Amino acid sequence: MQDQEFWHNKWAENKIGFHLEDVNPLLINYWEVVSADRYHSVLVPLCGKTEDLVWLAQKHNEVTGVELSNIAVRAFFAEHFYTPMVTPLNGQHELYQFDELSIYAGDFFTAPLTQFDRIYDRAALIALPADLRVAYAERIKSLLAPGGKILLVTLDYDQSEMSGPPFSVPAKEIESLFAGYKVTHLNRDDGDSEHPRIKQGLSRFAEEVWLLES
Repeated sequence: MQDQEFWHNKWAENKIGFHLEDVNPLLINYWEVVSADRYHSVLVPLCGKTEDLVWLAQKHNEVTGVELSNIAVRAFFAEHFYTPMVTPLNGQHELYQFDELSIYAGDFFTAPLTQFDRIYDRAALIALPADLRVAYAERIKSLLAPGGKILLVTLDYDQSEMSGPPFSVPAKEIESLFAGYKVTHLNRDDGDSEHPRIKQGLSRFAEEVWLLES
């Protein structure tokens, strides 16, 4: 898929401003909305080295991430002093496993994944340009088990004011991408005049949280 070189370069050059050093507060505040039990399997697409994986693994027996960059995956395990079992797969992916956690290193669109009960997307959909968002949504829907739920975090800003990534994904696009799903808007947090993005010249910048139910 396109854009792979872009992300490989970001990790290679350690230009990872999108990475949060702590667990995302939105995950902590809204995960209970997906009514997830310990036995529910969880998928985190385009996971980077997010701390959210550790938080989720404390609550679930099976948490799986997928990340394009081997640098990110290795950094995640090294920074937590985890020694994973590494299994090469199909010449295109590597599977890293440690206790409840599994991370596939390689292309999300071709990773050998099964279906999951819950999906958490904090920075995947908004990382992709519009043409890839359609393919991504179809892939996500194919990986969600019947009756499954998705917690989705998106951004809303005037796309003409900033090229992205991260990209703006407005409500109408989410409803179109997940047509047939129950789409619930949970929260909108608008940046004030002190927000870095507003200071950079954006007229508005908001983070939004959605619950998607199949």
